[in-house]
Amino acid sequence: MPFVYQEVCLHIFTMQKTQPRILVLGSGPTGLGAASRLHQLGQTNWLLIERDAEAGGLATTMTDEKGFLWDMGGHVIFSHYKYFDTLMDAAVPDWLEHQRESWVLKSDRWVPYPFQNNIHRLSEDQIDKCLAGLVAVKSLPPTTEKPKTFKDWIDRNFGSGLADVFLYPYNYKVWAYKPEKMAAQWMGERVPTVDLPKIVHNIVMKKDDLGWGPNATFRFPLHGGTGGIWKAVAAQLPQENMRYNTEVVKVDVDAKKVVLASGEELQYDYLLSTIALDLLLQHTPDNCSTADLKPLADKFVYSSTHIVGLGLKGQPPSHLKTMCWMYFPDDNSPFYRATVFSNYSPHNVPEPGVQWSLMLEISESPDKPIPEDIIAASIQGAVNSFLVSDTNDIISTFHTRLQRGYPTPFVGRDELLAQIQPRLQALNVFSRGRFGGWKYEVGNQDHSCMQGVEAVDAMLFGAEEVTYFYPDLVNTRPKAATTRVYKLH
Repeated sequence: MPFVYQEVCLHIFTMQKTQPRILVLGSGPTGLGAASRLHQLGQTNWLLIERDAEAGGLATTMTDEKGFLWDMGGHVIFSHYKYFDTLMDAAVPDWLEHQRESWVLKSDRWVPYPFQNNIHRLSEDQIDKCLAGLVAVKSLPPTTEKPKTFKDWIDRNFGSGLADVFLYPYNYKVWAYKPEKMAAQWMGERVPTVDLPKIVHNIVMKKDDLGWGPNATFRFPLHGGTGGIWKAVAAQLPQENMRYNTEVVKVDVDAKKVVLASGEELQYDYLLSTIALDLLLQHTPDNCSTADLKPLADKFVYSSTHIVGLGLKGQPPSHLKTMCWMYFPDDNSPFYRATVFSNYSPHNVPEPGVQWSLMLEISESPDKPIPEDIIAASIQGAVNSFLVSDTNDIISTFHTRLQRGYPTPFVGRDELLAQIQPRLQALNVFSRGRFGGWKYEVGNQDHSCMQGVEAVDAMLFGAEEVTYFYPDLVNTRPKAATTRVYKLH
């Protein structure tokens, strides 16, 4: 079934006599979003280039030797866009919908998410510490001064108690950098839900607050894991416009050409690159007009991610049967998050009903090394965290390392992007996507896909790229407000 665009478009580009040559580098969600939009608009003069043998990028799914499926991280589908929903429905016929159930294991106590609303489950000392910090923050006079670092943002909104008990240690485990090394701008104008009267009420009544608001559910494909989604999207595209196992080694932004590892040169009028922005800069010639930007590549900060999978016989323990994912701030486990991956789809294990699976995520950076034997450390952490009671139940282990896992919102990131992106875009180079755009706040699958869609509309129609340039807007507006009107040339 072809993908039918359901939003407003006032310009049919195919009526023009000529089509610009568009190259798309990378077949992750951003590249496939762009390619889907080009195909939908009737464009034929485009080519997508992918280094790997199949589509998906960081949203792929791997199968281990025993037949267990593993996503490259805890990916779920939650959408801010009707366009994205329609694309997903057209590509994937069978979906499962789940209630989000997420917990934090702190000091051997399970605390429902959102953590701050459920601190009644902590020890009395920790409750007093968190509550004192919240009261102190609420007592501060209003200020218009914006926080400079992520640490400042945490302190100002949650207080020292919640920071010490959960937010500092957890965010270090996730990002692999201390919060004081991270900027605050990526949090935007979003104000965390800190309802002190509700928190006090929950403490007095020992009441759990499990509310996720509008994000209470998510969906996941019945077959193929997250990678199956993007393979299905790629399969809807004309294969003559797709080239796999093809590596780009140079991007000449002045001559408007890319050079492949084979030596072949490809010309373009517009380039959408989902290559990591630091690598894109390194791929440009030393004598090009943006050569002065190349030294900035070394300023980008990112963390690596290790995915460890444990395939187990039997069924999950009772307390994990409905859990989606769990957070782990304490240092008795190397992972920051665990997902009961078999809960997402029964077909994520080779024998549904008699096997289950745990997917663990560990971050790494120069500031945060990993254990020497990461699988052994992860298994011990799973035992320490009440995820696995008998290690003899483990029948399969999996491990892979993603060199670039998280694009860190480091101090100075926005200023760096403001130097680089306008210069590239003036040369018809659109660097977008999780690492191409380096904005984690719009780095989910729906955001990334729509960055590709909107980049194409900017190339062809002069439309504004709302997702990349206005993250706060897309993350807070109702989905019904995502219909876009494109400007005419």
